[in-house]
Amino acid sequence: MSRPARGLFLAILLAAAPGFAQEFWPGASYDSHIPTIRQVLGYEPGERITSHAGVLRYLDALAAASPRIQIFEYGQTWEGRKLVYAAISSDSNMKKLAGIRAAIERFADPRKTSEADARKLMGTLPAVVWLAYGVHGDEISSPDAALLTAYHLLAARNDKMTDSILANDVVLIDPLQNPDGRDRFVNYYEQTRGLEPDADPLAAEHNQPWPGGRYNHYLFDLNRDWIALTQPEIRGQVKVLREWYPLVCVDLHEMGGESTYFFSPEADPYNPNLTAVQRANLTLFGRNNARWFDQYGFDYFTRENYDAFYPGYGASWPEYYGGLAMTYEQASARGLVMRRSDGTMLSFRDTVRHHFVASIATLETAAQHREKLLDDFYRYRASAIEEGAKEPVKEYILPRGRDASATDKLAAILVEHGIEVKRATAAFHALDRDYPAGTYVVGLAQPSKRLIRTLLDPQTAMDSPFVAAEEARRKRKERSEIYDVTAWSLPLMFNVEAAANPQVSEGRFEPVAGRVAGEMHGANAAVAYVVPWGSQAAGRLLAAALRQDLTVHSSDRPFTQDGRNYPAGTLIFKVSGNPASLPQKLAALARETGADIYSANSGWVEEGVNFGSRYVLPVRKPAIALAWDTPAASSAAGATRFVIERQYGYPVTPLRTLQLASADLSKFNVLILPPGGDYAGWLGEGGIERLKNWVAAGGTLVALGEAVNFLTESKVELLDIAQEDAARASAEKKDEKKEEKTDKDKRVPGTEIASDAQYEQATRATAELPDNAPGALVRARIRPGHWLTAGAGESVNVMVVGRAIYTPIKADKGVNAAYFETAGKLLASGYLWDENQRQLAYKPLVISQPSGRGVVIAFTADPNFRGMLDGMNVLFLNAVFRGPAHARATAAEE
Repeated sequence: MSRPARGLFLAILLAAAPGFAQEFWPGASYDSHIPTIRQVLGYEPGERITSHAGVLRYLDALAAASPRIQIFEYGQTWEGRKLVYAAISSDSNMKKLAGIRAAIERFADPRKTSEADARKLMGTLPAVVWLAYGVHGDEISSPDAALLTAYHLLAARNDKMTDSILANDVVLIDPLQNPDGRDRFVNYYEQTRGLEPDADPLAAEHNQPWPGGRYNHYLFDLNRDWIALTQPEIRGQVKVLREWYPLVCVDLHEMGGESTYFFSPEADPYNPNLTAVQRANLTLFGRNNARWFDQYGFDYFTRENYDAFYPGYGASWPEYYGGLAMTYEQASARGLVMRRSDGTMLSFRDTVRHHFVASIATLETAAQHREKLLDDFYRYRASAIEEGAKEPVKEYILPRGRDASATDKLAAILVEHGIEVKRATAAFHALDRDYPAGTYVVGLAQPSKRLIRTLLDPQTAMDSPFVAAEEARRKRKERSEIYDVTAWSLPLMFNVEAAANPQVSEGRFEPVAGRVAGEMHGANAAVAYVVPWGSQAAGRLLAAALRQDLTVHSSDRPFTQDGRNYPAGTLIFKVSGNPASLPQKLAALARETGADIYSANSGWVEEGVNFGSRYVLPVRKPAIALAWDTPAASSAAGATRFVIERQYGYPVTPLRTLQLASADLSKFNVLILPPGGDYAGWLGEGGIERLKNWVAAGGTLVALGEAVNFLTESKVELLDIAQEDAARASAEKKDEKKEEKTDKDKRVPGTEIASDAQYEQATRATAELPDNAPGALVRARIRPGHWLTAGAGESVNVMVVGRAIYTPIKADKGVNAAYFETAGKLLASGYLWDENQRQLAYKPLVISQPSGRGVVIAFTADPNFRGMLDGMNVLFLNAVFRGPAHARATAAEE
């Protein structure tokens, strides 16, 4: 529809539409030329839950009616829905929007803009404020509040506060960060609603089926993805934030319906890379929010539950470029109305209003303190440069080691974060060693210094008073106040080296731009083409080659040919048995995947196994099934699927868990059980028996995280290990005297408790699991010489979350392919209870156990946690892609 046509259409609507309800901001007067939500969508704010299409439709209507709003598209979801943001400001600011953005870019770099020039810009630049709504699709009130906020800013008349906001702020509204999850929830809600909204919290409309609307298409929690940047919704936002550098960013959420409203300041602990000025400014905004909530009689709380330690939230990441970021949480009705436990009603309309009022209050604070916020931002970035030049660590060196492609990916992610990364164009010397050309260097004397330390430091510590209080809470069996994981170092998660250098390296360097392509070394090989295993690039090439139906073998033993050492797992593409176009196909795959390929003109090797050895097995093209639906944890199932499909480009067939009990699994040779609870209950006895028969016939069963426990149950017995109680509880159970008591005999011998220690022992449970680990990166040793660990190096780091610790498998039953380090070396990053560290030492991480002609593989910790444990990829790929051949090989060797 053309702009004049849209204008005529709106005019007709305006003429016929009823007046807009002004109860959301009492006393407001609105311009009738700006279309209301009712006039465009057919309902008042809070009467319906607006779909993604409705959000876009209303924003387009506002843009057609007013020059003070402009819509920008910044990406697409996996399901093809548009990601947009709206810029709203005064007529004057909107006319020079491009100039404002260019000036902000100059202002953001104190190396290019002197303090005197920065002062001049502070006098003229508006405060850019980013309001982000609906990152979790089932947190339903904020996108509708976004529409109401946009309307209010454009339509409010004779309102001094709104005029001040428009004059002093450029408001950027991202109305819906997660369109796929939003529409999943809205569609379910519309399917289940009845004659009238049902307030009973047990009603179907309030209770979503698996996987729920919280997550995006690949079931990622987008509010945890701001470190690894795996999802298009977050990558797009990061790009926009780097263009505008908003001084204030707010991420508006929902929480449980029994609560009230949360806004800043956050709870302890705070990330140590945040500054005192930033923490003080959180209170500045919190006080003004409180003023408006007090005026309208809204309940709220601060400094509880929602901390500022983990940097992977949408309300954390902007703080590390120098902005201010805050989480707002509204109690959710999960529908149009919900009855709370005290009998009061929580309406969707009220939740929308609360978020709307908080949004306007935030914009007012930013307008009132525009120049201070600009000054704080400039000083943050200037001080980052100064600190980076003076602190003990001057740079991080990232050598392209065993998995060069993982290091390449890490460097690319850092660039995507806005960090300046250099690549050596020639060899250089630092830290008493020589680094080759291609090595990456990340200097800390740059505006992103604090973000660099946050992402690359091996340890970010919580403050001591908080840790002491947390240990006291644990001792009393109280709820932990650690909100999320305590470790996230990218080099550790990628299992690559990051060397801290106290000096600035000298040499020839260039800025990093673009990815590193693989290379074909030699052409027209007489015998084979060889790809060293153990890298992400080799994994991508294997997946692509199998999809193109190329014949590929893999060596279980290392070998040396033409002076080059090839690790176990190396891929061998024999010329015989492949199409004549093999060289051209592999050359294209090398460019696309980043893998290096070497020509072999003979099958002769100097050391190790030849190409015709029994240790060189064909890689069978896997048909991969993934348990999908309850009891699988939705985000873990999604991450598993994402790693295989999007990081390695190989298709997965998700099967509803109930179907596993009756489906013909013979068409699949790999079945993955994601972390989850009661698989036995969902499969039933018949389903369990079918699963065991499928494995015995040659299937490769891969269980991840909590799913491992299912395989150990007595009714299943596919894995000969057991989950452990806490070590202290097990010891006390052994010391107890066994006494037989009848139902009538409830008495026990008398005891005296003479100390706090005796009291603690008397009240402790005699059988309990280890204390819940909030999330820490721990080290595991790799058992060399086993096919499951081929190419994995000497050790890996994995995220340990929860309470599960398992006994090692006996040597006559299977193999502990990877097991946790000694207690003194176990913790790589984060915080983990001392007792857990001692008990976890030497316990298994990866287990392989044959079953008939098949094989069972267990990862006791999820190797695909949030899709960001790239350092675990090789082990996982070995299980999925090399497992089927070894299932058959194991049976043949028997």
